[in-house]
Amino acid sequence: MLIFWISAALLTTLTALLMLAGARRATGPVNADDTASEAARRELGALDRLRAEGAMGEREWAESRAEAARRLLAASTPAATVVIGRREPLMVLGGVVLTAATALGLYFALAAPGQGDQPFAARVEAWAVSTEPLEPAQAAAVIEREVRLAPDDLRMLTLLGSARFQAGDPVGAASAFRRALAINPNDGQSWARLGESLVRASDGRIGPDSEAAFREALKHDPGQLGALYFLGEAAETRGEAPEVRRFWTPLIAALDASDPRRTDLERRLAALEAGR
Repeated sequence: MLIFWISAALLTTLTALLMLAGARRATGPVNADDTASEAARRELGALDRLRAEGAMGEREWAESRAEAARRLLAASTPAATVVIGRREPLMVLGGVVLTAATALGLYFALAAPGQGDQPFAARVEAWAVSTEPLEPAQAAAVIEREVRLAPDDLRMLTLLGSARFQAGDPVGAASAFRRALAINPNDGQSWARLGESLVRASDGRIGPDSEAAFREALKHDPGQLGALYFLGEAAETRGEAPEVRRFWTPLIAALDASDPRRTDLERRLAALEAGR
């Protein structure tokens, strides 16, 4: 904790010094470049000599001299100078001090000064005995602890897969379901959940691995509605209307007539068959 306070003080001081240094540099004059101005003057002199020697007509001389005079005027226009008074550096320093004081006040008001970081294992232990609802990631951490104690517990492995899926970790969910299927390869639901995890991990794409998992799910449990849906969607992507009807017909029959999902599936199936 002492190191934190020392680091915070040093960073605040460094910020103040950098801002003050920038303010001091801004108070200095800005020197204009005289290169363009000198070139324009030399051009005017050369034009006058050419006119005097008869090498340039009166009209050509007047036009060229007017153009050179315009460039000379533009080059000699004074550049704006940024001027910062004596009070501005003090205002900058005051703003930095005020910001630091506000952050410190919020820390003492909202945080827990003096309390060290709680190890992750201790937090998992607290979640395990908590009576409050857990976030999906917290539930996954608690279940994972139980799985480490009993790595062959089929029920805990399937729960771990579901918790990881809900926590937005489809790769971890697929790993848990694969471990569960290594123990019981005849579990249709775990095959279906494995397929869904693989689809989620592939940003919604139904690849060969996920399609194979869905087919395994139906082989062991023909009533897996999720597997029916995804296999029908994969067939729809390929334009295979008979396959879509084969997978979606039992799914449509299982949905209530007022369910908007049923209406959507019927519409998509009719559109695919009409386009044959």
